[in-house]
Amino acid sequence: MYKKRTRFETLAIYVGLTIATLFFLLPLLWIFRTSLITKLEAYKIPPNWSATLTLENYYNIFNNNPFSSYFLNSFIVALLTTIVSVLFGAMAAYWIARFSKGNRIKLAILMTQMIPPVVMVIPLSLIIKTMGLDDSIFALVTAYLTFNLPYVIWMLISFFEGIPKELEEACEIDGCTKLQAYYKIVLPLAAPGAMATSVYSFIVSWNEFMFALNLTGLKTRTLPVAIANMETQQGVMIAELCASTIIAILPVIVLSVFIKKYLVNGLTFGSVK
Repeated sequence: MYKKRTRFETLAIYVGLTIATLFFLLPLLWIFRTSLITKLEAYKIPPNWSATLTLENYYNIFNNNPFSSYFLNSFIVALLTTIVSVLFGAMAAYWIARFSKGNRIKLAILMTQMIPPVVMVIPLSLIIKTMGLDDSIFALVTAYLTFNLPYVIWMLISFFEGIPKELEEACEIDGCTKLQAYYKIVLPLAAPGAMATSVYSFIVSWNEFMFALNLTGLKTRTLPVAIANMETQQGVMIAELCASTIIAILPVIVLSVFIKKYLVNGLTFGSVK
């Protein structure tokens, strides 16, 4: 029988949630605060809480470095990887969910997620350099597909399995082909799941460091590699590093806010039959 919470229990829950939220937000707030003070103030211990706020660090990272190019490279790579992964991953997941018999293919896809990405760095680097494609966006997108595509397929299989086959059969009775039923019926219904998977794929590609470090040069360097280079022989450029970190996480925050509804629906899709 449902028992109504007392005011004390409700207050305790809110206090606990507030503490937990602050636990995760305080490091981010500290980074944001450090990005708004001068380099000298950033190194002071204990910190000077009355330090003057300035946008100097943001100006420096864009004026003294090709930071906008690094940002654009990361965005292009993450976007292309997400589009290709979801486009081909959705078709593969649909075929497995509808026409594949047994779980061997699913098991094979799951096993690819058990392979550490570091194992593929050297072979992929050698293949790409042999083909003359090193220091290119295409090489980085290809490398990211090796771990993004299997994940997208694995995630979308469950979404397609949750869509009743009767809807497709009704569409085919009305004269649609299987391909038309896929685009007109199945994909719109699986849109929340595809959106949630796309967000994860974009974030993983946006934050990836290891492949980007080995496969990029000055022309195709991405944000994670550029931020890592702020640890110089003279020390860590802590103020500019914090400013770069804030810039790097902004697209992910904006993306999550705009598609929050689809993200929640996608994560809960199929949880209730």
